[in-house]
Amino acid sequence: MRAPHPASTLALTLVSSIALSGCLARTALDVVTAPVKVAGKAVDVATTSQSEADENRGREIRRREEQLGKLERKYDKQIEECREGDDAACDEAQATYAEMQEILPSVPLEPEDD
Repeated sequence: MRAPHPASTLALTLVSSIALSGCLARTALDVVTAPVKVAGKAVDVATTSQSEADENRGREIRRREEQLGKLERKYDKQIEECREGDDAACDEAQATYAEMQEILPSVPLEPEDD
């Protein structure tokens, strides 16, 4: 059997050490940057972007507008029944009107068309 040539052994050792040092450097970099990546991810999860906040606010306003619309229709029906002499409908209309007044301040006004 032939002995390996000293130059090829040296070249193989040199290439191996460079590759291994690169691997070690990469691992060291990963270890150092891992806490920063984790902290950044936690901040992303914990915070709401402005667009997400705007979308959520829009959904909430639409929900209140829908609720107010339902109450207005209910109130109109109760007032009609009240005018026809239904005393219970008059009491219900007062309660519905009070509920509408509670919701109304949280619904923004639509701009008037010129």
